[in-house]
Amino acid sequence: MPVYFLNKNEISFPHPTLARRDGLLAMGGDLSVERLLLAYTHGIFPWYEPGEEILWWCPRERFVIFPNEIHISRSMRKYAGKHELRVVLNRDFADTMHRCRMKRESAEGTWISDEMEAAYLRLHREGYALSLDTFEDGKLAGGLYGVSIGRCFFGESMFSERENGSKAALIALARMLSEKHFLFIDCQFHTQHLESMGGRFISWEAYDRMLSEGI
Repeated sequence: MPVYFLNKNEISFPHPTLARRDGLLAMGGDLSVERLLLAYTHGIFPWYEPGEEILWWCPRERFVIFPNEIHISRSMRKYAGKHELRVVLNRDFADTMHRCRMKRESAEGTWISDEMEAAYLRLHREGYALSLDTFEDGKLAGGLYGVSIGRCFFGESMFSERENGSKAALIALARMLSEKHFLFIDCQFHTQHLESMGGRFISWEAYDRMLSEGI
């Protein structure tokens, strides 16, 4: 299956089902608000190494968390009972995203470049991206950011300043989205951490139906 090269002057993508087996669909283009919105509303997202060509992905099997199925472990319940936890929506989107970048950059490396930070800040200013932070006993514990369109949330990255900080943020996000009748949190790629919190694989067909309904 070929990888399609995008024209910067034309906001379009090949059909999502044309992605390779590993999920890679296309390369090139730009990170304009218009292109990002078109991508996310069709189950496509950018993920690439800083300084390299933009790569666009659309995995055939999707890893998601249904907001009302978020798993809260016994240890997390004990943690919540021991501390005063506060949740803040859109505290400082740019700062939250940058903290996600720094935590990954100092560990295994990150896809969050200056270009990505600027692009998602534009999405946030247009009302299509949000951040959520948790405070433990008055101190910043962790947070996350992602893209929010209709009743669909596309998770991008999380960070922890304290143990359990990112878990608390994800639980808070799921509860908030459940109250607003969101259909899913798209985790993009599988991790053991997200699986332990309720993430599971669904088929492209099931994902596509929910995406159409939610958008």
